[in-house]
Amino acid sequence: MYEPAHFRVEEKKQLVVFLRAHPLGLLIVQGAENITADLIPFLVDDEGLSLRAHFARANPLLQALATGQSVLVVFCGPQAYISPGYYPSKAEHGRVVPTWNYAMVQAQGLARLREEPEWISTQIADLTAQQEASRPAPWSPEDAPRDFIAAQLRAIVGLEIAIDDLRGKYKLSQNRSQTDRRGVLAGLAEEKSPEPNSLAELMLATQPTKGPEAP
Repeated sequence: MYEPAHFRVEEKKQLVVFLRAHPLGLLIVQGAENITADLIPFLVDDEGLSLRAHFARANPLLQALATGQSVLVVFCGPQAYISPGYYPSKAEHGRVVPTWNYAMVQAQGLARLREEPEWISTQIADLTAQQEASRPAPWSPEDAPRDFIAAQLRAIVGLEIAIDDLRGKYKLSQNRSQTDRRGVLAGLAEEKSPEPNSLAELMLATQPTKGPEAP
């Protein structure tokens, strides 16, 4: 991943928070014949040392990961097109071009399958609890018939990834002047879809309070 210094995120706690806010990761695996990519929801531990997930036994991933190998998981956050018209500096000198702002985290590490029924049951319970916690009436696996849940569990396999490398990239106009960053926030506020609004919220939460001013 290309990581200019002003876009790099290294604080482990910040990366863990990001993973919990955006748990659907793109799992990239080098198979025997080609590279595969699967979207899978993950759980991350508090220290950012491991990822847990599960997938269908019918998925070819079962064979691809049978011997254990290093894999890459990409987690993407809010993103939006940034028009040159957002920048006040456009009116000053015109030396601006379009770009794209986004946030992402990549995790790389050794993957291994987990087939122990207790491990898989705990994984399902933990993932469900994380996603249902904020709902008025949280759903639990115990709400469904036991034989139904048992059949579902037999149809999946667990996945655990020991993270060797965890890095983030927040491309949020940190390389622009404060005036242009304010212009980006104003421009995103005028967009109709929710994605630019989420990006603006992340910019406000992570942007430096001081930076270069336009000449």
